[in-house]
Amino acid sequence: MKINPSKCVACGNCTYVCPMGAIYIDPVIHRATINDDACVECYACFNGLSQEHLPPTVVRTIRKVLAFLRIRFDPEPDVCPTAAFEPNELTWPRVVRRAFSDPRVPHESTGVEGRGTEEVKTNDVTGRVKLGEVGFTIEFGRPGVGVRFREIQEACWALAQAGVTFEKKNPITSLMKDVSTGTLREDILGEKVMSAIVEVKAAATRTEEIIRLVWDVEKRIHTVVSIGVGVRCDADGEDTIVAPILERLGYKLERAKTNAGLGRVATATIAPKHDLVQA
Repeated sequence: MKINPSKCVACGNCTYVCPMGAIYIDPVIHRATINDDACVECYACFNGLSQEHLPPTVVRTIRKVLAFLRIRFDPEPDVCPTAAFEPNELTWPRVVRRAFSDPRVPHESTGVEGRGTEEVKTNDVTGRVKLGEVGFTIEFGRPGVGVRFREIQEACWALAQAGVTFEKKNPITSLMKDVSTGTLREDILGEKVMSAIVEVKAAATRTEEIIRLVWDVEKRIHTVVSIGVGVRCDADGEDTIVAPILERLGYKLERAKTNAGLGRVATATIAPKHDLVQA
């Protein structure tokens, strides 16, 4: 994203819209400016502000007159009065920023909007996590923090070394040049996104081992890490393996979503059973 300096009137409305804090008023040129390295191409500024097409010269003149008269100028907070935002033509590898950061854009590798994965939300019809297995959705980054792929790389290396299975229908997996080692493509390592999710699964009995592994990685990277846990319930709709492990580790369990198995089964070999997603 870029801001056309010939149109910008430095009203400052856009500085509050950017979830990454990448927009600021440059004190030298007196124009709103985007920190290109911090911008994750989420398009929150372009989509979140109403674009009015007022003449920039007229708006600047009015602001100067009001300032001279010591009258405070408070523009509408959700408006770019001169439509100064102009999207860049994104090319590789920068285009991955928008793929992971703009929730309205379907990811090319999966066709799913946002970060490109349905996670275990549809496990009742996809069967990603089977009985006796535990699925992890490990999220890196948040608005205001973000994450670079080189930090995600640290986690993928550690997870691969632990022998977990990476979810094939996941954008991070599609960006790996070697899934067996969890190695990502070199050309994207410096790119920054708002957040991304790594999906893996392992035997349910390894739950504590994998969580402690993520805890260890979290100490070495500079972003926020969140862990989601998904597991198949037994015939009574209960989880007697993973839940006790999570409670012992200090987690307060919440059923973020329970799939009742009422959807269309995508694979004939998958019987519709109850699924529990722990958070």
